Amino acid sequence: MSIAPPDMSDLLRQARRVHGPAAIARFLGHDAQTLRRWEAGQGEPAPLRLREALQAWLGPPTTPPTAPDRADAQFRFIDLFAGIGGIRLGFEAVGGACVFTSEWNTFSQQTYRANHGEGHALVGDIVPFAAQDVPDHEVLLGGFPCQPFSIAGVSKKNALGRPHGFADLTQGTLFFDVARIIAAKRPRAFLLENVKNLVSHDGGNTLRVILQTLRDELGYEVHHRVIDGRHFTPQHRERILIAGFDRATDFSWDAVELPATGPRLASILHRTDGSEPWLPWDGQRYFDFESQRVPERYTLTPTLWRYLQDYADKHRAAGNGFGFGLVNGDSVTRTLSARYHKDGSEILVDQGPDQRPRRLTPRECARLMGFPDSFRIPVSDTQAYRQFGNSVVMPVMRAVARAMRPYVVGQETR
Repeated sequence: MSIAPPDMSDLLRQARRVHGPAAIARFLGHDAQTLRRWEAGQGEPAPLRLREALQAWLGPPTTPPTAPDRADAQFRFIDLFAGIGGIRLGFEAVGGACVFTSEWNTFSQQTYRANHGEGHALVGDIVPFAAQDVPDHEVLLGGFPCQPFSIAGVSKKNALGRPHGFADLTQGTLFFDVARIIAAKRPRAFLLENVKNLVSHDGGNTLRVILQTLRDELGYEVHHRVIDGRHFTPQHRERILIAGFDRATDFSWDAVELPATGPRLASILHRTDGSEPWLPWDGQRYFDFESQRVPERYTLTPTLWRYLQDYADKHRAAGNGFGFGLVNGDSVTRTLSARYHKDGSEILVDQGPDQRPRRLTPRECARLMGFPDSFRIPVSDTQAYRQFGNSVVMPVMRAVARAMRPYVVGQETR
């Protein structure tokens, strides 16, 4: 005897949004017209076994994960130039709770909200925001964009008796906004992240101004190091991290636990052997579970593949190293960039002899950056590629957060 589970209609509507009616009909073995009647609550109801099969196919509920309860947090932090929250995830993992976020890009805000909720203020442009209105916090996090700094003219300003502290040297750069909030709120610690080239930018003057500002002007103990994300994910991605504390400590970068051997690309690629995890928030957007293949749209067109080969040949003949990066499951990739959506040339997955390579899917990009599969991707492929290319290797942030935590929640000093 058939019984009518009360939520069959809801399950069908949810499945239709993710998969489309044709795929549902094939899965359940009924025609689309029958499914429409069931969805409308008409006709003979679906047997319980079909409801259970559909529920299993859809997977667990699709509500976003919730952030740690602020009342249970061991420390509070703010997330500036937040992107999609990669640094945030690392510090939440060690007991922190975010109390304020700033991110100007509306598409990044969309992804941020989908994954971190609406539990606190998320402001756009931090530049006009008053520092005193930022909530109190123990840790300031910021992946600030690197804009040109200049210390030219400091001697002249000295001679004229004009100020040249951080408000002068860094005014007009986004680092200034980090500095003014640190000056106003005096957090116990901060972590700033930037590209490796910050070390050599302007002959080292840019980094020198930043360190001078943090140490001499703001009075923080400051440590910096370049760390490669390949310790945690199969991607060569070097970034400078600048950690600071409001007192003398015995913090050391040696306390950051970096695995000696990192994973290879196969660990993040979609699995075509039937073991690819079903993610109801992705559905079949990035992986076709019926054919057990990555959708054809991620394979380069013949025209683009020919262009990239010709481009590489031209530069190889000229003695240059420019060209695409062809990878396989045993590879560690080049750095994923925000321009990946244009041609994918830095990371192209080999699909075998006489086959054109393909781009990584956005889900594979998320994995390459160390984001869990529970991370939602609510934006277009183009925006997703930009967001992950601009993000951080999340497990690096978690390892650094673990090393910094004793100096945030404890009383460790030098």
